[in-house]
Amino acid sequence: MTERKPRKDAARNRQAVLEAADALFGRCESPEELTMADIAAAAGVGKGTLFRAFGDRTGLLRALYEARLEPVREAVETGPPPLGPATPPRERVPALLDALLCFKLDNRRLALALEETGSSSPYQAGHYDWWHGVLRSALEEVPGMADAGFAAHALLAATRADLVERLAGREGVERERLRAQLAGYAARFLTAR
Repeated sequence: MTERKPRKDAARNRQAVLEAADALFGRCESPEELTMADIAAAAGVGKGTLFRAFGDRTGLLRALYEARLEPVREAVETGPPPLGPATPPRERVPALLDALLCFKLDNRRLALALEETGSSSPYQAGHYDWWHGVLRSALEEVPGMADAGFAAHALLAATRADLVERLAGREGVERERLRAQLAGYAARFLTAR
């Protein structure tokens, strides 16, 4: 059976919804404020179109997050150093963590909203599994790394959206200081191996 391409208007509507959601999430103080009706109105589509295209609010959040993450994913999977797969692991691990931290800083409200959709657990989000797999693979190449899977979880905990929000939002820690702190943490972790 051949796979059907989406109709042009469906693809156009999907793009309009993603663009409207992107703009609205960028401006809102709290992701919970936004309703599907708000997003549909901003995109110029009916709520039914929104639900058909994304299923529910979580589906829309996932699609928007994935669209924003795609350039980072490409850099990690096929790009040059320091994110690309040819980078030595002691350089790549801090670069991966920095890329994830910067992504979450740039997308704080969206990352927080998405991580909170899985019973307040980021570990149920699909993007978490991808980041964990990439980081675990890099850590497995570090000599003396005993349990790369656990180590990847421990390092990723430093980039949880709720922690990033607390530090950058509530405590007002500046971006460059957060990046330096995470780089120092990763360097100490890797040096101890």
